[in-house]
Amino acid sequence: MKWVTRANVKVDRVACPWLIRTFIDRDAEFLFVPAGEVESVAGKSGAIPYDIAGVELGHHGEECSFDAIVKKYDVKDEAVGRLALIVRGADTPRRDLTPESRGLEAIAEGFKRLAAAQGYDDHETIRRERHLYDALYLYCGGDAKKLRRD
Repeated sequence: MKWVTRANVKVDRVACPWLIRTFIDRDAEFLFVPAGEVESVAGKSGAIPYDIAGVELGHHGEECSFDAIVKKYDVKDEAVGRLALIVRGADTPRRDLTPESRGLEAIAEGFKRLAAAQGYDDHETIRRERHLYDALYLYCGGDAKKLRRD
């Protein structure tokens, strides 16, 4: 499956690829494009758009794209449910939703600044942050056997 979202990833646009590759499609391919090009790239490539306004897998009410993907793909894992609350708090104005949400937002901002300073792309940011989400998933009570080994 191909997925497409806005470039310059942070929180939700990093958490979603982690979720997708861990629980939905280990071989998922991600495209990161300017915000105004997401829908046209999705139409041309057949990629599934996420984390942009007006799409099924975007923010709805107080929930973020991570929540939408969990629901759409029926991810039934209690640790993912707990992780979803942390991500939602970090990616929406509800920073106090969980005690961990502010910390995740701060770490994600640090990774974004690191990418800008060192000149690496969104794929590298996702690669570097994958272990952070693995660790949060385990902190939430997840099963280490479900995590990627590569």
